[in-house]
Amino acid sequence: MFAVHNEEQALDIVQDAMLKLAEKYGGRPLAELPLLFQRILQNTIRDFYRRQKIRSTWSILLSALTPANTGEDEDYDPLETLVIDDAAIPSPVMALEQTQVLAAIETEIAKLPPRQREAFLMRYWEGMDIAETATVMGCTEGSVKTHCSRATHTLAAALRSKGITP
Repeated sequence: MFAVHNEEQALDIVQDAMLKLAEKYGGRPLAELPLLFQRILQNTIRDFYRRQKIRSTWSILLSALTPANTGEDEDYDPLETLVIDDAAIPSPVMALEQTQVLAAIETEIAKLPPRQREAFLMRYWEGMDIAETATVMGCTEGSVKTHCSRATHTLAAALRSKGITP
């Protein structure tokens, strides 16, 4: 069994699980609800950890794109700049490499099939959760998960083939 150590995240997970139970199984007999809720809660926690793992992977890959001192600027776009070494001003060669890496990432994202690109951008760039993304895309949560998984694997392989690694 998984454990969530952040109280706010744990409460959000329980709330999501309760909503899923009410939406999908509200008509079931009361005796079935405790076991259903336990299974839904376990799956919601697993989804949380999967989402954290994927976000962590992309955060590591793209962390070099975000300067350390962005302050409170929420409109900052990490694809506009790439700082490899915060301690030194990038040389022209480094600046060129950064520009090439950004261009490669943007090119590979553009090559994704439309549904994969849409799901990937909503989940990882816009920060939408699976349910929100599914609603916007007009598909199931499982489809969103599949599209995102395929997109991340395709992007990682394409970037690796170009010699771009985290």
